Amino acid sequence: MSRRLRLLLVVLAAAVILASTFGILQNILTQKTNTVPHEGKYGIYELNLATNTVAMVYSSDNEIYTSALRLNSVGDTLVFAQKIDGSNDNNTEIFTISVDGKDLKRVTTNSFWDLYPVWSPDGNQIAFLSKRDKDLDIYVMDSNGNNQHKLYDSGSNDADLDWAGDTIVFTSAFKVWSIKDNGASPTQITNPSNAGQWETANLPVGDYDPRLRSDGGKIVFERLEDPNNLHGSYNLFTINVDGTEETRLTNTSYAQGLASWSHSGNKITYTVAAINDEGKYDIYVMDTNGSNNHNATPSYFPANLLCYAPVFSEDDSKIYFIGLWSQ
Repeated sequence: MSRRLRLLLVVLAAAVILASTFGILQNILTQKTNTVPHEGKYGIYELNLATNTVAMVYSSDNEIYTSALRLNSVGDTLVFAQKIDGSNDNNTEIFTISVDGKDLKRVTTNSFWDLYPVWSPDGNQIAFLSKRDKDLDIYVMDSNGNNQHKLYDSGSNDADLDWAGDTIVFTSAFKVWSIKDNGASPTQITNPSNAGQWETANLPVGDYDPRLRSDGGKIVFERLEDPNNLHGSYNLFTINVDGTEETRLTNTSYAQGLASWSHSGNKITYTVAAINDEGKYDIYVMDTNGSNNHNATPSYFPANLLCYAPVFSEDDSKIYFIGLWSQ
């Protein structure tokens, strides 16, 4: 090897080391200088997955319902539920807001418990849960709040809505069901063992929070498998909308769920609320076969910021989520 070539290799190696060191230092400085904006007790946030920076979309001291935050199909407007003018369940109303934090709109104004809103695929309607009779039923309205009407009543509490194509999925009696968007053809999709068994966990054994892939062909949901675990021993599964090919994605048994698909259909994001007895409320991301499962929460997020209901942006470069400041 010539002296010139050896010198060139040394220079290249030094350049690589310097570049790596600069990257590490830049990451350390970023982690130290980044902060999460904080005004009210509750907030809606935007996390940039490439830069790990976070921006606040909306903040309020009013309680935001932490199980549902949904983005319309064009990616410019979020829908959520929050309490207004009181702390009772019947003070919970549906709101929309642009992803840039502008144009906050109150969609419902009534004395009922309205919660868990989801967009229709074309963004012209919103399905939601409302307790206007003896239990929670599925309602639909125009996106401006007009033409509210009951779509479906299973005879018991209905919960955990999602909507893709002409199909709405939900949970009832601790199982995942589907109906057509005209309220017809109720169909049971999952059948977990010991559904409804309730011991010391926060909910009974069963399946919860089904989310449809954007093409309407597959569902992701969480299943509470151990009713004797105080925080609930949950794992994530997928299943075809026709009830075939149920597939386990996790076997960690964390308190975890509220999953959402990426718009590409290649990723799933969800919340891990607890690992064993340790509270977390972090945002996780994994491939749709359960691989590459990792915590996507930036390390500079404070421990008292609890992250809920993550949902991908339209181009999958960001995650919107609800934050609750616990102290």
